[in-house]
Amino acid sequence: MKGIKIATIGGGSSYTPELIEGFIKRYDKLPVEELWLVDIEEGRHKLEIVGDLAKRMVKKAGIPMKIYTTLDRRQALKDADFVTTQLRVGLLDARIKDERIPLSYGLLGQETNGAGGLFKGLRTIPVILDICKDMDELCKDAWLINFTNPVGMVMESINRYTSRKKAVGLCNLPIGMHKDIARILDRPMEEVNVTFSGLNHMVFVTGVYLDGKDVLGQVMDKWGVQSGKNVTGLEWDKGFIKAMGAIPCYYHRYYYMTKEYIDEGIDYYKKNGTRAEEVKKIEDQLFALYKDVSLSEKPQQLEQRGGAYYSDAACNLICSLYNDSKDIQVVNTVNRGAIPELEYDEIGELGCIITKEGPIPIANRILPKASHGLIQEIKSFEIAACEAAVSGDYDKALLAMMINPLVGSQDLAIKILDDMLEAHKKYLPRFNKWFYR
Repeated sequence: MKGIKIATIGGGSSYTPELIEGFIKRYDKLPVEELWLVDIEEGRHKLEIVGDLAKRMVKKAGIPMKIYTTLDRRQALKDADFVTTQLRVGLLDARIKDERIPLSYGLLGQETNGAGGLFKGLRTIPVILDICKDMDELCKDAWLINFTNPVGMVMESINRYTSRKKAVGLCNLPIGMHKDIARILDRPMEEVNVTFSGLNHMVFVTGVYLDGKDVLGQVMDKWGVQSGKNVTGLEWDKGFIKAMGAIPCYYHRYYYMTKEYIDEGIDYYKKNGTRAEEVKKIEDQLFALYKDVSLSEKPQQLEQRGGAYYSDAACNLICSLYNDSKDIQVVNTVNRGAIPELEYDEIGELGCIITKEGPIPIANRILPKASHGLIQEIKSFEIAACEAAVSGDYDKALLAMMINPLVGSQDLAIKILDDMLEAHKKYLPRFNKWFYR
């Protein structure tokens, strides 16, 4: 088989060893000949450390995969078959600001939700659109696999502002929920069919099938504290879950338990700082491990980073696209009518049949009526944020800030918007008209 070239933008990420592991274990089905790890000057040191570890991992595996590290994105993109994006504009220092500034005003500080999520999107979207532009020139037939957050917002911008059809968004959250459900049922994941419907970080489990029977109610009876590394485990009221008629993901807690999470977040911030500062310490520990020349495999400690299974999910998706596997995976793609609550051409997160031509959305059961308002509110927020990111229009950014249900105050929205624009000025060149007004 012809060797595959893959370019990973944000190659100096702490997640990259999991990506390497995923490609190694799938090499017989996915013969990656060249893997290019790309980063920027500020990430050069981490890129070199991760690149050396990747080479040791490949050598240990005994496969003919060549690892290249570069700061030249265009060189990496030329003639690539697949491009993965796992970047963070402004690095973790920007995330710290995304969390700290809203918390200082008594609002939730979180990297993909609320005011913090808006600003991550404002910084990220222009960069992703530039990557798409380079891909159109240098590897127009390549697939873009994006797991840069906020995934839903990023994919919505690609869909609205580029002509790139070969782009798929990916999140680890559905995999984590699937694992939890299989654990509750005490069955292997492959024996449990779980259907998902909604938006990125706002997805619902709409069905659980075991031996041909829908056992969603059985899982609801046992669903409780499931959470991610970045969302603590406040337990769901089981009566609420049953009345909803679908299982919400753990990010829904920010919207259904807003006061509890703001209070907890502010208390944690005062005692420990932000989650981003904690992540920065974890990353420092990980890179100290990665430097060890005797290390030639993904360290177990990586799971403490949060976002476990992201990279493995990306490898699985690439393998299925390449092999026309026609298996079912949960991805972020154009809805095409599969989720009745969304417009035909909006981005949703849902189960799809993965073919060489791309994901084919599977028609979903109607989401509970109780979820419709929140789904529509967040989709309108995503669209407004995309418009602001592309235009650099202050008023559009304010619109996005004010319609997000985690803000809820015009006065605070304006203050936080102004503070965060100043804090992230370096990474928001499209807002120069506002900076130099």
